[in-house]
Amino acid sequence: MIESAGPRIGSMRRSLVERSLRDVHNRLVRARQELAVLDEQLLVFTDTADDARIRSLVSETPLAGHEYASAQRHADAAMGARGRILATIGDLERRQDELLGQLVPEPR
Repeated sequence: MIESAGPRIGSMRRSLVERSLRDVHNRLVRARQELAVLDEQLLVFTDTADDARIRSLVSETPLAGHEYASAQRHADAAMGARGRILATIGDLERRQDELLGQLVPEPR
């Protein structure tokens, strides 16, 4: 029998790592789907804010200024949510790499 190039993990431990890996993968898929939806929404929010800004500049009325400020707040909130989702995706990718590293022995 040929020995593998690194420490072997027990079958119970391997099962736990594989289960964790599936969980992380599923969470990563959901986060990427959420990011795709948010990116579409962000386009609408930024377009709406840009339109409101132009109307505000042209009309120079307080109401137009308030509409612009409100639209911009929505766009800013979506950008903040996007940043949080990207951070979550990064964390999940790092965790996935760690788990994969536990399954694959390092070369000698």
